[in-house]
Amino acid sequence: MPLRENLKPIIRGNIPVDSLMQSPAQLVALTGNVGLKNLIPDKNIHRPQLALTGYVELFTHYRVQMFGNTEMFYLKSLPYEERIAAFKNIAEFDIPCIILSSGHTIEPELLKIAVDRNIAVFTTPYETTKALYLLSEFLDEQFAPQVSVHGSFVDVYGVGILFTGRSAIGKSEIALDLVERGHRLVADDVVVLTQKRESVLIGTGTNLVKHFMEIRGLGIIDVRQMFGVRAIRFQKRLEIIVELEEWEENSSREYNRTGLEEAPTSVLDVEISTVKLPIIPGKNVTVIAEVIALNYLLKIYGYNAAEVFSQKLSEEILKKTTRKSWLEDPRLIQYFQSDEE
Repeated sequence: MPLRENLKPIIRGNIPVDSLMQSPAQLVALTGNVGLKNLIPDKNIHRPQLALTGYVELFTHYRVQMFGNTEMFYLKSLPYEERIAAFKNIAEFDIPCIILSSGHTIEPELLKIAVDRNIAVFTTPYETTKALYLLSEFLDEQFAPQVSVHGSFVDVYGVGILFTGRSAIGKSEIALDLVERGHRLVADDVVVLTQKRESVLIGTGTNLVKHFMEIRGLGIIDVRQMFGVRAIRFQKRLEIIVELEEWEENSSREYNRTGLEEAPTSVLDVEISTVKLPIIPGKNVTVIAEVIALNYLLKIYGYNAAEVFSQKLSEEILKKTTRKSWLEDPRLIQYFQSDEE
């Protein structure tokens, strides 16, 4: 079954606040275990500057709230009673958590208000811009849409190639052969694709399967233990999909002969270059996979062999229609030097 016909995206609805402690922002909870099970429904981060002044008409309270230098110095500039009132003004809403940047802390009275309202308060040593970047990257990944596909994912010359096709067509065997030739296995059998930004898909394996492979007739093997750490990687950008299909002698199906026509596959609304590869006995798919990767790299660096050949062919046709003599030597070279072999 073609990959495009078997995709069911998985999109997370909410994540718990305590998952933020796994981010690289080095968060420290100032309120203990309070509010750690609150749910975050949105990947964006809000800075409640206007809300602290009393304007809450557009206050996106359901987002993570970041207190930077602007918010902290504004609070400190207020008299004690007004500071308490300003903090209460936003604490009345169902806020999942508050994060204080640059190592800031707040007064015990303000922490008590947050505890009473079941709002988790964290502090991070990073300044506001860096903290926003780290937390935004983490939340973007947590809320990124995912899809699980059946196939083998290999890093070939730095190009992420996903092999798909019906069960037992030989995906794992191709991946194993590529690993033996020095390439790196990302995942086998179950590949999880996660959308990063608008046009990037990152593939990885699962915690259960990791870098184990099932080879029919042999059983389960551990690629990392067998070939060493050089033979694996934990994630890779998906750049090419190779759809393996059985060759049918009398089939009317047509395959790309020139490479001039692209038929990409849409995965999570990201267009991925796709190659339909017919499988016949004796065909060296491993070498073809390496050539697919190298040809992709050439295109990335601005050289397209199919377009160059098409241009040369057009020029030759033009010459034949205009030349006067049909006896010109068609050989690649016109003069043979001595060959003493």
